[in-house]
Amino acid sequence: MEYCLSQRANPLGYVSVERTRVLSERPQILIVEDSSSVRRLIEVSLRSLDADLHEAADGFEAVERISELKPDVVVLDIGLPGLDGWEVLSRLRADAATDAARVLVLTAHAEPEVAAQAAAATADHFMTKPFNPTVLREAVERLLGHE
Repeated sequence: MEYCLSQRANPLGYVSVERTRVLSERPQILIVEDSSSVRRLIEVSLRSLDADLHEAADGFEAVERISELKPDVVVLDIGLPGLDGWEVLSRLRADAATDAARVLVLTAHAEPEVAAQAAAATADHFMTKPFNPTVLREAVERLLGHE
C-alpha cells in the first residue's frame, strides 16, 4: 500500500501532515475463501493477471476489506465462518461505494437452486468447486473487461 503525504495549514496556523492512500492503477481483486489451500489455489490461478490480489478468510474480514479496498472483482465463497457469502454479497450491493464490484461466486454447492440464488443476489458469475484454474482465470478476466 502506498501513501501520499501532504501538508495543510489548519485554522490556528499550524501545519499538519496528512496521510492519504494512493490507490493502485491496477485492478483490485479480493479472494474471499475460508480454506487456506483453496485460497492459495485461487491466488496462484489469478497471479498472471495484471492485478493486485488481496485475501479475506471469513465474512467479517471480507466486509472490512471490501469497504477498505473497493475491489473491482470479488471471488466469493458462500460457506464462510462469521457472515456467510450471501450476507457479504448483500452488504456489498447495499453500499453505493462498493456496489459496482463484479462478484464471482465460487462454491462447493453445485445445485441449480444455488446458481439461481447467486443470480437473484446479483452475482455476476457462478462457478463450482472443484474448479479448473484456467477457467477461473478466464472468468475473472471477463469480469475485469479483459476479454
